[in-house]
Amino acid sequence: MNIRANILLRVYLAFGLIVLFALAVFLRLGQVQFIQGHKWKAMADSLSTRYMTVEATRGNIYSNDGSLLATSVPEYELHMDMFAGGIADDKIFNEKVDSLGMKLAAIFQDKSAKDYSRILRKGRQDSARYLLIHRKVGYSDLKTIRTFPLYNVGKFSGGLIAVQQNKRILPFKALAARTIGYKNANVKNGVGLEGAYTEYINGEGGKRLMQRIAGGVYVPVNDEEEVAPKDGADIISTIDINMQDLTQNALEKQLIAMRADHGTAILMEVATGEVRAVANFSKIEEGVYKEKFNYAIAGNQDPGSTFKLASYMALLEDKLVDTNTLIGTGYYQIPGKLITDSHPKIETVTVKKAFEESSNAAIAKLINTHYGDDPIKFTDHLYDWHLNEKMGLQIPGEAMPVVKNPKTNKSWGKMTLPQMAYGYEMQLTPLKMLSFYNAVANNGKYVAPIFVKEIRRLGNPIEQFKAKVINEQICSDVTLSKIKKMLEGVVTEGSGKQIVYNPLYKIAGKTGTAQVADANKGYKANKQYQASFVGYFPADKPKYSLIVVINDPKGAYYGATVSGPVFREIADRIYASDMQMYNDVPTRLVGNTIIPPTKSGQSKATQKVYKAFGFKPLFASKSEYYNTIDTSAGTIFQENNERKGVMPNVSGMGLKDALYLLGNAGLKTRVTGSGKVIRQSVQAGVKVGKGLQVDIQLD
Repeated sequence: MNIRANILLRVYLAFGLIVLFALAVFLRLGQVQFIQGHKWKAMADSLSTRYMTVEATRGNIYSNDGSLLATSVPEYELHMDMFAGGIADDKIFNEKVDSLGMKLAAIFQDKSAKDYSRILRKGRQDSARYLLIHRKVGYSDLKTIRTFPLYNVGKFSGGLIAVQQNKRILPFKALAARTIGYKNANVKNGVGLEGAYTEYINGEGGKRLMQRIAGGVYVPVNDEEEVAPKDGADIISTIDINMQDLTQNALEKQLIAMRADHGTAILMEVATGEVRAVANFSKIEEGVYKEKFNYAIAGNQDPGSTFKLASYMALLEDKLVDTNTLIGTGYYQIPGKLITDSHPKIETVTVKKAFEESSNAAIAKLINTHYGDDPIKFTDHLYDWHLNEKMGLQIPGEAMPVVKNPKTNKSWGKMTLPQMAYGYEMQLTPLKMLSFYNAVANNGKYVAPIFVKEIRRLGNPIEQFKAKVINEQICSDVTLSKIKKMLEGVVTEGSGKQIVYNPLYKIAGKTGTAQVADANKGYKANKQYQASFVGYFPADKPKYSLIVVINDPKGAYYGATVSGPVFREIADRIYASDMQMYNDVPTRLVGNTIIPPTKSGQSKATQKVYKAFGFKPLFASKSEYYNTIDTSAGTIFQENNERKGVMPNVSGMGLKDALYLLGNAGLKTRVTGSGKVIRQSVQAGVKVGKGLQVDIQLD
């Protein structure tokens, strides 16, 4: 083979290989484009675009009276695409960028116009597609900003990107803040109502198509959600905003005055178990208190003397004592401890008096004497009343009560039973104690407190709540009657008389003073006390129950002195503002109480006036006009029918009604005087013709 043929062969071979390679490439391209096109297109889209969740607007929380306690407002983070379609032309951008800088500086007032202009130009130079302009922008400001130069070209063509975020606000600030609670990423189950009902409040998130741009930032493809979010449901709480304000102010004022460490106050409606107010304050610094911890539902401590209600109830229910049973006070010796009254005075008094004066020695002796050989009989009462169980509150964080039992508690000793009698050797929350007293006020019906009464979506109820009944009848009616009188006696004759008693209405309750044990050193450490007062009002027709607990007050520490004033202030102001509480107060009428005289006239008008004043006149006929006669049975209205050609009776009428009737009869009227008609020149019932003149005199 010559050289020329050899070269041509190689050329043809190389060309053939190139053609085959090109053909393979085209075949592969065709396969990718037409056969696998959907697969690769979807993969490309998944890398550059994705659906992201759009946060739903959280539902509102309302008070019992309709006030807004918590709500969500839209808040926006503003970004800018520096090469959006409407501003891609450098000439348009450069002409208006300084004007935009001036507008932004004027509305935000955090940078100068030059600074904003420089930031925008730098972003343009860096080809920024998601330049941060400002955070936390309100909706009204956003509407204004959309009218600014460049941005007014269009929602996206002008480059403005507004990313909505929902901000939670409390219109009443710190009022009931701990009860309302909060939910954030750092708290797993949330706090308060926000945490307990987050499933309802959160709503359902929507979806929006987002596209990834340079720098790995995702921006919305369009301004509309692909799937709109479903806003959260609204929570209707039992809190009354005015009562809450009153309760917080009264408690905080006393905490400051007593320089106490912390305190709580809870107001509850007796019949429904609805919590109207709950305040919790912790000392931050001298004279400054904030809501940091919910002592009402999580503050487990020895209740002290307020627990004596349960001890006396057990004794009365078992018929071991009566209210007139005599018992010694002052001191009572048990193995290892001398139980002493707060104001030791050795005397013999009735059980009722011992309760009213809150004698520790008396109740310890009574319980130890009657239940010492069989303590389980006493603790069975406490367990039957479910004092050892949680109440299943609607708000998370309820502490587990600790009520000892000789069968299950290894720490049970000879001092346990007598000390339990006056509220030691156990752990109960303030709300637990209040609920027990509320059961007494509620004629023995023990209900669990509730904080939420209804859940609504778009104004329509989707779920309603009523208090759970823990115990239908905690004791017999006989025992209940005696206990009520003892509680009233505390205020009228006993430890609460000087502070809590009000002559205008009855209060029933119990003082409580307990020494607080140190976690490490027990009761021998620096002595700290818990002062409390719990009860209900008005005692004869209970409507509200209330507990006030103040921890570590400085100076005075007795329940009546420290917590009593707070109880009294809250109760007094609620009583004064609630007309239903004193509807039974005798009415004293001032001035003329006789049914006022009325002129004869149109029936409907007079009836309307009498009805407005609450009078019940007796109607003898259905005539349009009538004469009136006052009787002891009411006001009887006589018939005065209008008959054609007959003189009507206008005596007693006002001028307007008299002229109406005489004009309809075709008569000409001459009037003298003013007031009501006392004389007419033509006698009523006489036949008359049209055009006849009639004189009427008014006086």
